[in-house]
Amino acid sequence: MKKQLRLATLIVAGTALLAACGSSDMKGFKKTDDGLYYRFEQQCKDSLQVQEGDVLVGEMTIRLDTITLRTNVGMPQRLMPAIPSYDGVLHEGLLMMHRGDKAIFAIPADSIAKFMQPNQMPPMYEQGKGMKFYYEINLMDIISSEEYAEEQANYEAEMQKAREAEPELIAAYVKDHNIKAQPNADGLYVIVKKQGKGTKVAVGRQVTINYTGRLLDGTMFDSSVESNAKEGGIFQPGRPYEPLSYVVGQMGLIRGWEEGVMGQPEGTRLQLIIPSAMGYGSADNIPTIPPYSTLVFDLEIVSVK
Repeated sequence: MKKQLRLATLIVAGTALLAACGSSDMKGFKKTDDGLYYRFEQQCKDSLQVQEGDVLVGEMTIRLDTITLRTNVGMPQRLMPAIPSYDGVLHEGLLMMHRGDKAIFAIPADSIAKFMQPNQMPPMYEQGKGMKFYYEINLMDIISSEEYAEEQANYEAEMQKAREAEPELIAAYVKDHNIKAQPNADGLYVIVKKQGKGTKVAVGRQVTINYTGRLLDGTMFDSSVESNAKEGGIFQPGRPYEPLSYVVGQMGLIRGWEEGVMGQPEGTRLQLIIPSAMGYGSADNIPTIPPYSTLVFDLEIVSVK
């Protein structure tokens, strides 16, 4: 199961479509009884129609009047609005759509603002100005709730398999690389390659660290060292390659990193083998790191202040 199966989805939920087509005070648009303005640019009435619980695939642009807030035109995906649904009005329009349809839906911004905190509305919003949110949707495909449930079941099975396989993969890596260090109670390996003699890493201290991160199969996913990034095929022109500098305890680093460098003196070079439970776990939103991936970091503690 590919990771794109876990892309953000818009599951069309709510009550059955009750509003009927009607006249509108907005030129070129019709209006439902619940206040949704709509206009179809292209209709495929003989195609599959959206049903409750379906997942929609396609392109969507969201505007506040003429200002674009979000768009995925040219990059079709499972759709999720940029702002939360507030009273189910938008789903009326979605339930009108068929595969292949192109439509524009409009909702008065003041109607949405009533259900939002002030900081949730776009900064250009002005109450009482008649502004509208527009959803321009090109519906390319529809995934039924049954198909989606099957995808989810398959995905969960694959994730379970990956989670169960991790201990064996770590053991094989340790054996193949003749690692003599013992893991701690959480499975973290700290392999000191060169012992430093300077100030030790501790909470509240400013540390500067060079790093290179790989998966168990050797695939490099990040590095602060330009030569390593080039060697690993991940070099990004324009990126500043320099050590990571942070105050210990004030930056959201993964637990395996935090624990692995704690107490290590300036000048130390070490390798950390970080099990997924101390890394990114089941997260599937990191393109370069699959769920349940063990991470191998080569670190150099450049300075501790």
